[in-house]
Amino acid sequence: MELKLKKPICFFDLETTGINVSKDRIVEISILKVFPNGNKESFTWRVNPEMKIPPVTTAIHGISDEMVLNEPTFKILAPKVYELIKDSDLGGFNSNRFDIPLLAEELLRAEIDFDLKKNQAVDVQTIFHKMEKRTLEAAYKFYCNKDLTNAHSAEADTLATYEVLKAQLDKYGDLENDMDYLATFSAHQNFADFAGFIGYNKEGKEIITFGKHKGKEVEGLFKTEPGYFSWIQNADFPNYTKKVLRDLKIRLNNKNFGPITDNDLDLLKQKFNGK
Repeated sequence: MELKLKKPICFFDLETTGINVSKDRIVEISILKVFPNGNKESFTWRVNPEMKIPPVTTAIHGISDEMVLNEPTFKILAPKVYELIKDSDLGGFNSNRFDIPLLAEELLRAEIDFDLKKNQAVDVQTIFHKMEKRTLEAAYKFYCNKDLTNAHSAEADTLATYEVLKAQLDKYGDLENDMDYLATFSAHQNFADFAGFIGYNKEGKEIITFGKHKGKEVEGLFKTEPGYFSWIQNADFPNYTKKVLRDLKIRLNNKNFGPITDNDLDLLKQKFNGK
């Protein structure tokens, strides 16, 4: 079954230096862009992560320090990556929990301002786990009756993920061939940020999901404990979580006090960047 697309969807996979979204870096990225008319374009890049790749990680994906020594950094590749994904929905395997959050961190390090919340995100692993609860290799065998060779190669995993989603739509008649529906079905929970530090209450208000302020509305905490947000901006939280809070602060200020000037905006961003 071919996908019914209202706009392009980019299936992508990352190979990285590790699994820490805040600190680890991309060493390989593969993107398969599928257009509503069925056309496709595919790109795969090795990336110099500007840090050592642990041997235990190399043992998984086979990419060593020497293999990426002369490859471009992600900052060089970032404009091309963003140009590919900015008008598209996103698809991946465990992408909502790992690939999208880590990609967001890398884009922010490359000084590209964006809002991936405008992109629907279809996590094929979540659909698979809800239906069968297996790994990508098992999913590929189960749905496509093929053996996944070169597993943990970004390109092989990306192509397999695309094929698995199409096969899932063929197998499960109650799955709608619609990216909005699939994004909702494959979502774990609705968070304002990707890492899950900022959620929503029943009224749709942003709330803190951890620590001593768990369950409290962000808007109220801006007023009662502004130092708490300065602490988050300077602590070891993901950059996208910090960006969400900065953007929320700006939006609330604009609502309460009227439009702010460009100079006010620059000063506010500098303050919450710790400058």
